[in-house]
Amino acid sequence: MTFNNFIKEYSQKGLIKDQKVDFESIENHIARALKELNIAQANLAIDEGIAYTIAYTALLHAGRALMFLNGYRPANGYQHKTVVEFCSIILGDKYRELNEHFDRMRRKRNIFTYEVNISISPTEVENALKTANEFVNLIKETITKANPQHKFNF
Repeated sequence: MTFNNFIKEYSQKGLIKDQKVDFESIENHIARALKELNIAQANLAIDEGIAYTIAYTALLHAGRALMFLNGYRPANGYQHKTVVEFCSIILGDKYRELNEHFDRMRRKRNIFTYEVNISISPTEVENALKTANEFVNLIKETITKANPQHKFNF
């Protein structure tokens, strides 16, 4: 699906809305994502499920920053899934595997949050942290390249 077709379809479904590009919001979301990466790492030895959830939240905040950069935000319903799908369209096939891991983390985090009876191994959390770090750094680079004149503090 092309970017324009995605925007048209998701706008008609009420899943995305226009958002004025706001560098402060973009920067705040990336800063939060970076903080969450540290929090997830610190919680790894305490609770794998919480560490995994926080690593996922870092991905979500970075993905929202990417949406904001492009002039959109998720709207009613399916916000997490919309962010994942938007990132997939923007990042393209080159980062398909990374985005697929983001989506798997979304689904697993959902099960952990609402059903609780799921175990998350230390290896899964380590992989989630690796994915989250890679994804957040990719989004940071994408934002910086798109706006080299703006001095971000992240």
